[in-house]
Amino acid sequence: MKNNNQSEFIIGRHPVISALRGKQEINKVFLQTGIRKDEKSVEEIIKLAKKKRLVISTVPKQKLDLLSDNQNHQGVVLSISPYKYATVDELFENAEAKQEAPFFLILDNIEDPHNLGSIIRTADAAGVSGVIIPKHRAVGLTSTVAKTSAGAIERIPVARVTNLMNTINELKDRGVWVFGTDMKGTDYRRWDAKGPVAVIIGNEGKGISPLLKKNVDEMLTIPMVGNLQSLNASVAASLLMYQAFNSRNPL
Repeated sequence: MKNNNQSEFIIGRHPVISALRGKQEINKVFLQTGIRKDEKSVEEIIKLAKKKRLVISTVPKQKLDLLSDNQNHQGVVLSISPYKYATVDELFENAEAKQEAPFFLILDNIEDPHNLGSIIRTADAAGVSGVIIPKHRAVGLTSTVAKTSAGAIERIPVARVTNLMNTINELKDRGVWVFGTDMKGTDYRRWDAKGPVAVIIGNEGKGISPLLKKNVDEMLTIPMVGNLQSLNASVAASLLMYQAFNSRNPL
């Protein structure tokens, strides 16, 4: 969520603590009037804010309701500068720092911020090296995404690129095997994700765009036996990420 000064807001105690521990540029901390400052999470927020020499403002609940668009802020809101995106090079550097083969998630026009936040949260848990999203016709890193990611937005680098096709070609040139998702393809349970890999998750309604489909190295499919033949984007992404995790980290 942005205001006229191009600020955004992080809401909720756990996301706020994660942001304060991270490198995100923070403008101000808002605490609700009357909040118990002896509660462990609130004590931690105040301690971290003071360490960063941030301004802490005590404001009425109505002010926080306004800043958070009436979401569950738990009595605390951070005013931050808009999120800084990583570069594709930095995604590779993140994998190298962890001494792992790159494992990237490419999101083709995901529009729901809750889906993006949930995907980033799972990506953090599953050891993804970085997430790639397009600049246009897709949701970016917002306060809702941050809230839904439960702080993972501070740990998973997200690159925002002008042209997904050009980026996919760059990944291929750098030795990354690119997988897509569709109704027809290799059963995802047979996917061996060892080595440098990237998997594309399509738009919630339209799936992967035709141009991207034509340029993947292999298509994966999630078998379904019910009447509905599609899954929520974040659920599909989670299944694929953990299949990759299983093949990269065998028992």
